[in-house]
Amino acid sequence: MPDATPSRGLDYQQASYHISAPTLDLCPADSVAEVAFVGRSNAGKSSAINVLTNQNKLARTSKTPGRTQLFNYFTLTQGRYLVDLPGFGYAKVPPEMKRKWQQALERYLQERQALQGIVLLMDIRHPLKELDEVIVSWCRKAEMPLHVLLTKADKLNFGAAKNTLLQVSKRLQSPLFSVQLFSALSGQGADELRARLDGWLSPPAD
Repeated sequence: MPDATPSRGLDYQQASYHISAPTLDLCPADSVAEVAFVGRSNAGKSSAINVLTNQNKLARTSKTPGRTQLFNYFTLTQGRYLVDLPGFGYAKVPPEMKRKWQQALERYLQERQALQGIVLLMDIRHPLKELDEVIVSWCRKAEMPLHVLLTKADKLNFGAAKNTLLQVSKRLQSPLFSVQLFSALSGQGADELRARLDGWLSPPAD
């Protein structure tokens, strides 16, 4: 895992809302580097983004889950973004809508040149469900770096959480993939996540 150094680490507390783009074509043209967050409903994605940035309401959960089909951009520093993909993680939608989301995500993965990596959130009690496996498969085919957050790690005891971490790591088995424990409630894993994103998003050292 990359080390977060004071000279290169990004200031996540300065993150701010930038834009919500309804299509890939309307995503920011000035993006130098971006990381996208995706996860099934109730995986804790919005909470993770808020803990990452130390802001309570930067990422908000939609009141109508599954209906938001937007690429939500948050600025970290000039040209560098976090991208929230809320709709792709919601499984209980009509098949036609789900197919459209999957096609949009696949196009995003294949065509978005600034994309440096995907953060996939899974509830540690229910990891690697069908939609998670689809995203893992897309990242593998696209040779896209993937970092998995096993969220709600506080819901399991230490031994059970570590065992799930080991099992998911074995399932992924790729030098481009990494996995960690995360708890929005306790803040566990926040620094590890920041270090990973620093490695993907930080400007090269002078």
